[in-house]
Amino acid sequence: MTAASSATGRPTRLPRSARRKQLLAAAQDVFVAQGYHAAAMDDIAERAGVSKPVLYQHFPGKLELYLALLDTHCDAFAERIKDAMTATTDNALRVRGAMRAYFDFVSHESEAFRLVFESDLRNESAVRARVDRMERLSVDAITETIMSDTGVNRARAEMLAAGLCGAAQVAARFWLEGGREVSQEEAEQLITTLAWRGIGSFPLHHEH
Repeated sequence: MTAASSATGRPTRLPRSARRKQLLAAAQDVFVAQGYHAAAMDDIAERAGVSKPVLYQHFPGKLELYLALLDTHCDAFAERIKDAMTATTDNALRVRGAMRAYFDFVSHESEAFRLVFESDLRNESAVRARVDRMERLSVDAITETIMSDTGVNRARAEMLAAGLCGAAQVAARFWLEGGREVSQEEAEQLITTLAWRGIGSFPLHHEH
């Protein structure tokens, strides 16, 4: 009997939002373990401890379920980057905050990270659009900070922001896949130092 079952063996009736959260968690486990194409709605329903009709009440198909997961994780990650930019006016700490967002994502939410960045469905236009939107929101948040602090125009600030995000993502993935040979804190600091020595060379706007 699953946690979602009552003593009578019938599924426990949960509020719609709680049920949706439960189904998304089960779907994530199955998608990460099996990949999108091999995963079946039967597997997800069984993992969640519900019947297929219950699953279909919330999500009309496998793709809709997958896209709902992506929306949840992509929006949350973009918000983390935005928070890192607004949490302080110290630009070195902003860079560190951006790096921490990427490393936390791969370290503490590695399943979500794989769902977003290592999906076997990346060529699906709806999936690609969501990942592109997340990356665009992350770049935009950093771009605005660079523009306001350095006075460079948007095109140049976007290039700097994209480079910062790219370095963070690649380094965090390398760290995870390499077995975390250095601590997360040290890894974050190494990449922060690398990035800051470059971006920190641009003069502050008020120094022009």
